Amino acid sequence: MRSNKLSREDIPGDEIDNDQSDEKVPLLSDNVTETTKEKITRVYGALKPFVIISSSYLLYTITDGAVRMIVLLHAFSLNFTALETAIMFSLYELAGVFTNLVAGVAGARWGIKSTLITGLCLQFVGIGMLFGWQENWTKSIGIVYVTVAQMFCGISKDLVKLGGKTVTKLVTPEDKQTRLFKIVSLLTGWKNTLKGVGYFLGSALLMINYYLSLGVMCVLIVCALPWAICGLSKDLGRTRRENIKLSTIFKKNFNVNILSLARFFLFGSRDLWFEVPLPFFLRSDDGIGWERAAVGAYLAGWIIIYGQVQSWSPQLLLKPLRQSPANKWVCALWGFILIVCPVFLGCFLQFSHAIQEHVVEIMTAAITVGLIMFAVVFAVNSAVHSYLIVKYSEGDKVAMNVGFYYMANAMGRLTGTLLSGVLYDYVGAATSTAQGFASCFWVSVGFAVVAACVALFLNDNSGGLQCGPCLNCLNSRSGTGEGRYEVIDNKDDNEPTQSSAVTHTA
Repeated sequence: MRSNKLSREDIPGDEIDNDQSDEKVPLLSDNVTETTKEKITRVYGALKPFVIISSSYLLYTITDGAVRMIVLLHAFSLNFTALETAIMFSLYELAGVFTNLVAGVAGARWGIKSTLITGLCLQFVGIGMLFGWQENWTKSIGIVYVTVAQMFCGISKDLVKLGGKTVTKLVTPEDKQTRLFKIVSLLTGWKNTLKGVGYFLGSALLMINYYLSLGVMCVLIVCALPWAICGLSKDLGRTRRENIKLSTIFKKNFNVNILSLARFFLFGSRDLWFEVPLPFFLRSDDGIGWERAAVGAYLAGWIIIYGQVQSWSPQLLLKPLRQSPANKWVCALWGFILIVCPVFLGCFLQFSHAIQEHVVEIMTAAITVGLIMFAVVFAVNSAVHSYLIVKYSEGDKVAMNVGFYYMANAMGRLTGTLLSGVLYDYVGAATSTAQGFASCFWVSVGFAVVAACVALFLNDNSGGLQCGPCLNCLNSRSGTGEGRYEVIDNKDDNEPTQSSAVTHTA
């Protein structure tokens, strides 16, 4: 089967040969017109899969954020506890663990188109089930029903995300690592930005009517489906070999395994406080005591800041620091910087007089500062991780590698979400709501420490580590063996010599 890796000639921005056109077309104007058509056709063919998949992925993301906010705030209004609400999302995250395993193999065997369409349809099913959630049900029935509905949404999310992450590798040449870093960061950042828009949209529509909010989400999914069905090739993302088995996905190179482990703890450190405890604390009378729309807007703002920083981190942060494209030292450095943020928030919630005296204005200001710090640093970490997994993936195995990596991501989120519900409820019940919230941040510190330390074991010393043009922290070292990368000078990419490009030497 023909490989789906696009050649260098297929990538927009490269020059197109037209040296023989003059012999066939005597008029210069006609020659220019013909060459322009060829270039437009070439560029369109190269970018078409990226545009369609990215658009569907981003549109889907709005519904993903909105549905999460609708379920969470509706559960709070029906007096579900933090732990009960966390359980509702447990199958959402657990489904992601198994879906990423199967999706990686499915994408490699049947192509990205099949996984994308299946994911969009399952999201429609999950949202449709939420129409049946009745307020007069017992808590047990409500938890079981919503958990199953969220399971379909969880499966959907990872099927759609597989296509969004994989297509960036398929449209980028091996020697264009800086371009790949920018594309991955931009797509992931805008995904999180639109998820923030979904948070706000879901909470705002919920203020009007629960069923209206779900109906709008169904319409958005319907809008994304035609492009995926009609515009993609069934062979996109398929491997050259047909005998792909589930066991194949566990046969990874060293770097993919290590990065996946780091990802588990990185996202666990965020979801230990973000998914359930933060909105509950903002809504609770013992916390900030805001209305649903205010909570939705606040969380949306945080997600949007996080997404935009992630989109522009290669240009605005890492490039001036000479840390783009990233390697293991950049990954570990920003992992250790992240630790400061949950430490600050944990200390404030645990020891501040403003918390003890319940001064809402000071509480809001301090927590907001800490969360913005976390958003910025976490966004850089996420951008670096998202780039490295694509960088470490070998050719047509990218779908399987990305699937395995996001399986670890889902496991980290599941662990963080369940732990957060237990800590917030039980520590909070024994002491206070603020102390329960603080305990979530203290455990988050431990997860962040482990994530940063694990990144140090990556075999990727290309470029060393710099912190600006004048500070060279670690010298560049190249190596051989599985998972190691070496520096190659690539003048076409306009990158610094120490990080211009990387090739796998295994």
